[in-house]
Amino acid sequence: MTSTSSQMRPFRAADLGTLAVMAFSGEAPDGDMPYLLAYSLGDGEGGPEGSKVAIEQLLRDNGLPVGDTLLDGARQPSLPLTLLVEAGQAVVTMPYLNAQCLVPPEWLVAVGERGYAYFLFATRAWPDAVPGKPVAPENLAAFAGDEGTLLSAAHVLLPARSLRG
Repeated sequence: MTSTSSQMRPFRAADLGTLAVMAFSGEAPDGDMPYLLAYSLGDGEGGPEGSKVAIEQLLRDNGLPVGDTLLDGARQPSLPLTLLVEAGQAVVTMPYLNAQCLVPPEWLVAVGERGYAYFLFATRAWPDAVPGKPVAPENLAAFAGDEGTLLSAAHVLLPARSLRG
């Protein structure tokens, strides 16, 4: 008889690989939507598959479902995920993760009007989108709009906070 251990593997941040966050805005029926896309380059010790498993564990451990469920962060105050928008930057914080990125002016306008951003945390690696290098709009659309990316990601409407009261 064979048995499997129910003990979970301990989380190791290094397994995530290089994480990046990218801000962009897009048209929605009710005006521009500010998006934040978090993804791994898939360059952790276990490669893209190891990064995927590590991100899935990180999301699960923080109560973020993967798939087509959209969480409204404003209705879940205990959600361990925050967005700070300050000085032209977006800072996303959750356990084991603190990422910041510069945001374009149109993103700032959209997040100012809505009060939140649509946060998409992809479990699928995107090795072509190296931080600090421009990504062609068609490449962004191909990755972020791909059904495989969307169905294997966490989706959260994340309230934007600032240091000003």
